[in-house]
Amino acid sequence: MPSPKAKNPGRSGGSPVLGGSNGRYEFMSLTKPLNRSSTPNLLQRQGSDPITARLRASESPTRRRGSSSSTGSASGQGLPEEDGIRLNPSLIRVALSSLLAIDLWLSKRLGVCACEDSSWGSVRPLMKLIEISGHGIPWLAGTAYCLYKSDSAAGQEVMLNLFIGLLLDLVLVAVVKAMVRRRRPAHNRMDMFATFSVDRYSFPSGHATRAAMCGRFLLAHLVLAAPLRVLVLLWAGLVGLSRVLLGRHNVTDVMFGFWMGYWQYNLVEMLWLSPQTLQGLLGQLA
Repeated sequence: MPSPKAKNPGRSGGSPVLGGSNGRYEFMSLTKPLNRSSTPNLLQRQGSDPITARLRASESPTRRRGSSSSTGSASGQGLPEEDGIRLNPSLIRVALSSLLAIDLWLSKRLGVCACEDSSWGSVRPLMKLIEISGHGIPWLAGTAYCLYKSDSAAGQEVMLNLFIGLLLDLVLVAVVKAMVRRRRPAHNRMDMFATFSVDRYSFPSGHATRAAMCGRFLLAHLVLAAPLRVLVLLWAGLVGLSRVLLGRHNVTDVMFGFWMGYWQYNLVEMLWLSPQTLQGLLGQLA
């Protein structure tokens, strides 16, 4: 579209909005109030050129941003509110992104047993043995066998609640994994023992939750000598460490798993069932 200057070559005053003299255009601040003495001349020029007036009206801040935005611009408020928010990213989002990057980098550096040709590939069979020791199926099978073979009411009560705690752990971990849906590390090999559909997700580590809960349970309800208590703590720590060394989980998956399993034990204590309570519940159901 030809400019106002090309359309009105005879005018020496330039554009009524841009301003200018001697055929030179100069931008005029929108926040600067117009000179009262020049207002009649401005209206006269716009009236003499209706096409230019319509173009200027369509490009005005009032038409583009609405009456409220034009009022803010005229008072010198600057950018609209949405632009200001876009230019100021959330500090929490930046911090979380930085922590996620550190987590991924550290997890990759610690995955030294992810495959046979890794730097610690020779230790991979031992790490997989520790992995199986924290799996849910051996724990459920072993607890059910001890519950069946126990000949004392106290032993049956302990094994019964441990079995309930293991089932509760499986349900809670599956729910959290299905909600978060965090993928496992890229350097992980899907050669785990007895996996299910939800095991393709990484957060949280089910082995870590189980190790923390069972560790607290054994230390609280079994009479163990000091060396055995140290072995229980060492086993729980090695189970969590093996998840990162094998590349199964990120560091935050294991840390949250330990925290979750620690509080799962408190939930088991709240829902503690005695044999008499269990018999009463079964009698009501029958």
